[in-house]
Amino acid sequence: MTVTVVLLDDEELVRRGLRLILHAEPDIQVVAEGEDGSVAAELVREHRPDVVLTDIQMPRVGGLEVARQLAALPDPPAVAVLTSFDVDEYVHAALRHGAAGFLLKDASPRELADAVRVLARGEAMLSPRITTRLLAAFATGGAVQQARARTAELTAREREVAVAVARGRSNSEIATDLSVSQSTVKVHLTRIMTKLDAANRTQVALIAHDAGLA
Repeated sequence: MTVTVVLLDDEELVRRGLRLILHAEPDIQVVAEGEDGSVAAELVREHRPDVVLTDIQMPRVGGLEVARQLAALPDPPAVAVLTSFDVDEYVHAALRHGAAGFLLKDASPRELADAVRVLARGEAMLSPRITTRLLAAFATGGAVQQARARTAELTAREREVAVAVARGRSNSEIATDLSVSQSTVKVHLTRIMTKLDAANRTQVALIAHDAGLA
């Protein structure tokens, strides 16, 4: 199965580098590119990609707005924000607006390809170097209270799954940890996302962290 990708970055050299890396993988294909987020929705409607990789800062429409716009589409692709910085306030907002994760632009070719595959499976992908620091930055007073209220509705098993997601465990790893099938994990995760009003695994992880569960 081929994973299809749309690239959005205002620097042609960056797009070219990403395209060369991804095209070297037999199961990944870049189907479209854009130099600004203003074309994101149009490209997604036309090409129906599995994953969109978008720069966080572009001249007219940046990655934050791209994440917001695409999250509102029916059956949206996974969106990952690309950034040059370990800590970027815009990345926080992008995750809140529906991005599935973010990657540093200096990620290795293997890290980039693996991230695209993870995103295409519907799982979160946060750059390992900054995951802990990033998640910790979300825990403001108001966010903590809201997160605790949301997670109070979870069953004991749903809470276990939410904590595992927040710790970066994949569905297969969670299934092994809890001695259940992957399909059961997916059912739990669907219910968790509904109860938490979360758009994806990343938002489940953020809410779990805000609530102090992980």
